[in-house]
Amino acid sequence: MNLASIPSPSVGVWHLGPLPIRGYALCIVLGIVVACWITEVRMRRRGAPKYAVLDVAVWAVPFGIVGARLYHVVTSPQAYFGAAGEPIKALYIWEGGLGIWGGVAGGALGAWIACRRMGLPLRMVADALAPGLPVAQAIGRFGNWVNNELFGGPTTLPWGLQVHEWDSTTGRALTGPDNQPLLKDGLYHPTFLYEAVWNVGVAGLVIFAERRFKLGWGRAFALYVMGYTAGRSWIEAMRTDTANEFLGVRINVWVSIAVFLGALAYFVVKRGMPQEKLVTIGDELRPVPLDWEPEPGTAAKVDGDREDDGSEDPDPGAPDPETSGPEAAEPDTEPDAEATTAEADAAAVEPDTDGDPEPAEPAGAPAETATNVDKTEQK
Repeated sequence: MNLASIPSPSVGVWHLGPLPIRGYALCIVLGIVVACWITEVRMRRRGAPKYAVLDVAVWAVPFGIVGARLYHVVTSPQAYFGAAGEPIKALYIWEGGLGIWGGVAGGALGAWIACRRMGLPLRMVADALAPGLPVAQAIGRFGNWVNNELFGGPTTLPWGLQVHEWDSTTGRALTGPDNQPLLKDGLYHPTFLYEAVWNVGVAGLVIFAERRFKLGWGRAFALYVMGYTAGRSWIEAMRTDTANEFLGVRINVWVSIAVFLGALAYFVVKRGMPQEKLVTIGDELRPVPLDWEPEPGTAAKVDGDREDDGSEDPDPGAPDPETSGPEAAEPDTEPDAEATTAEADAAAVEPDTDGDPEPAEPAGAPAETATNVDKTEQK
């Protein structure tokens, strides 16, 4: 036994009563959980509602798993539809065989449906997912290690991988006459580990570049795609599992090159687009540039500007407490002293026929004075 090597598990499935617990599935599920957690944190920082990632995952995860399996079956059909193939095994996901690009395509379709239903921009969700997805892939690659599959060629390096003779039906290593697990001769390149380390590096690159260059509008996700495909191309070339080829190169390598070029084109075309956040304007959730602030005096309200204190809005039909009550019910009947004085002063002067003012009669004079004078003159 070579002490300077990486051992592989001899058992990939355990039973809890009649329920099988598969190591491959556990790695996939753990990767999904970690990716959701990372994405949730990043989406909240961008103003998304709490736990919105779960609503997206409900659509994206099933679509992603179906897409990943379809991609694997389509690119490696011999094991299922060849001369000695078993079509029913195309449904046996727990035995391994998920193609990443089918998973990304299917997951993107599911995420698009969820975003349409929730009113979220897909590009923002993709950017939030960008570092979480390669971390999930890194964790998921340990499922290949549990299944003793997808390793590279022979090596004498100290980190060479021990590989068992494996029975995918039972999820266990084959045993010899001494009932001990059988190992393949020699050591092999641990391509699962190479890809896991590479993916963690891609996640770090995305986080650094996003902060340093303010990547937005899906460019962080495009950077992840470019970083992943760059590593997948050389790691794929090291693997020894059976795969279809075109012009002497594995199909997955060609796909990686094509996807890399597509991501690069998107990254260049969207250059200069700003990072975004979500704000609530009225009753609608809208994406705005990260440095956007509402103009003073506008009706726009950024989500979180007002905390809900639990109180209800007053009934528009209810009386105003300031204008109701005992004091408001009794009208003020006392005359205004200032107004009375002003009226008296105005009445003290009466206009003459020619426009000149003449003094008014003194208060208390008899009303018949002018008439008595006229009668005296007539006598």
